[in-house]
Amino acid sequence: MIIPIRCFSCGKPIAHLWEEFKKRVNEGEEPEKVLNELGLERACCRALFLGHTDLIELAAKFKKS
Repeated sequence: MIIPIRCFSCGKPIAHLWEEFKKRVNEGEEPEKVLNELGLERACCRALFLGHTDLIELAAKFKKS
């Protein structure tokens, strides 16, 4: 639902980069270029960003019973 604080595999802090990545990709930049400029070089960290689906807004609409 939300991007993890640290990479599951290597432990590198990555959550602070998510908003910048999402904004730049939505503006039309290539994800590969954005990941390179943000300093995400490891495949495990890149996979978290490329495979993540941001569902927090959708989940927030529902009340907990």
